[in-house]
Amino acid sequence: MTDTPSPISRLLHYRTERLAKGEAVALPIHASSTFHLPGDPDGSHFYGRNGNPTVETVEAEIGILEAADVVCFPSGMAAIASVFYSVLRPGDTVLVPSDGYYNVRNLLSAQFEPMGVTMRTCPTAEMAEADFKDCKLVLIESPSNPGLAVCDIAKTAGRAKEAGALVMVDNTTASPLIQQPLDLGADFSVMSDTKAMAGHSDVLCGHVATRDAKLFEGVKTWRRLAGAIVSPFDAFLLHRGLATVEVRLARMNANALAVAEAVQGHKAVQAVHYPGLGNDPFHQVALKQMNGFGPIVSFVLADKANAERFIADCHLLSPATSFGGVHSSAERRARWGDEVPEGFIRFAAGIEPTPDLVAAVTQALDTLS
Repeated sequence: MTDTPSPISRLLHYRTERLAKGEAVALPIHASSTFHLPGDPDGSHFYGRNGNPTVETVEAEIGILEAADVVCFPSGMAAIASVFYSVLRPGDTVLVPSDGYYNVRNLLSAQFEPMGVTMRTCPTAEMAEADFKDCKLVLIESPSNPGLAVCDIAKTAGRAKEAGALVMVDNTTASPLIQQPLDLGADFSVMSDTKAMAGHSDVLCGHVATRDAKLFEGVKTWRRLAGAIVSPFDAFLLHRGLATVEVRLARMNANALAVAEAVQGHKAVQAVHYPGLGNDPFHQVALKQMNGFGPIVSFVLADKANAERFIADCHLLSPATSFGGVHSSAERRARWGDEVPEGFIRFAAGIEPTPDLVAAVTQALDTLS
């Protein structure tokens, strides 16, 4: 027994322990752009771009999981962009993973390089040994999307900060329940809460977490000035998802591991990528810094036709992009231009009963040539 409740218990009771008699147990949706403001502004709510009680409650709840101050955004990319815009200036250099989420590189190429920011890239597997000279910011994505490469976050962050760089970790494929980047030395932890945190494929959200007051104010000021505001209704949906994130993620992680073990060695599968497998090249570093291995498994089939047939024939798969929802989904990632084989599949485990999901996957694979 412990006298200190877990972060999940504190999140679940964040509101209940503050309620007065007669107040709603469910989080109210404060659907208002303006607030009553007689006299001079005094720090209370006055306009939705500056703050909203529903959104602030959700930020406090995520802050419990991150043990940090949190700013919410209307998507994961908006969260990443807020750090770029609040930190990077003409003449700065940013290092990002070459095998991470492609839209990060697209954003830098389209918006920042024309303003004089230099983008350098490095594979996730080599990030801990990268050259950080002259870098203003280093972005780590671990496990990477979609290849699930893992880097030693603590070692990478330590070397980057010795070189004078700020460190941001995209924690979307893991979540703060599985991995704590700020504890490992990162200055920023960012996540697309669209995925496991909200968990029902019905809302776009993201967040930035930091324990540095100056960095926090920079991100929050950029959000206010740019207007990258989460709607109260979307914040409510995220709040509702947070209530079950631990139990959902536990099933998703178990399903991902079971699927990875089932497809490993199957005659139709040429390669499997999942850091939870004992023979995965990133297994040992994942064990060191992760509490579980996440809901994504990537594997390679012979070609595009086999990949498309597998996705179509597996009756417990939704052919969709994104991950972290309650329904298992899969997609052929080469269709987005990722530098992966044509038969590369990103499989996102949902919360179906594990035996059902494994049976559906293996049956679909058995039909392939």
